[in-house]
Amino acid sequence: MRVKRILQEKEVANQASVDLSLIDPLIEKYKSKKGSLIPILQGTQDIYGYLPAETFIKISELTGLKLSEMYGVATFYTQFRLNPVGKHIVKVCHGTACHVQNATAVSEALEDALSIKDGETTEDGLFTLESVACLGCCSLAPVMMIGDETYGKLSGKQAVKIVKEIKISESN
Repeated sequence: MRVKRILQEKEVANQASVDLSLIDPLIEKYKSKKGSLIPILQGTQDIYGYLPAETFIKISELTGLKLSEMYGVATFYTQFRLNPVGKHIVKVCHGTACHVQNATAVSEALEDALSIKDGETTEDGLFTLESVACLGCCSLAPVMMIGDETYGKLSGKQAVKIVKEIKISESN
């Protein structure tokens, strides 16, 4: 039996066409270097914020890297994103310490407040919600990170308040 991936309409709609010329200097820098796949993918993601499908084709054509190899690496490592993300990525830790301290309540409160599920982005493009395995702040459990800022000893209500404050500051 063959399994066919079905793209959600929302996922496809979020990916507008991109200016592929932006990655020309990156490809030129790495195209003849051995072991360049990850740096090329990282650089591409730095430019667009994610890895647009069109970039894989251009990179493959200009470097000779196989599409299957690129997709394999991009889907294996969690640092790579195949879809656009929000301006603020809200990472909620679900490691052992956070789980025991009820990180699930934090995630559920954020899902309700933002009207999204884990891994999704708000319609305004402001927030992406992610559950992560560990943020390394066990003594602050439960913890969430937004950008470089860490928030600890959270309740669901506190997490929602933080996100609302960011939303208000963004609208000003």
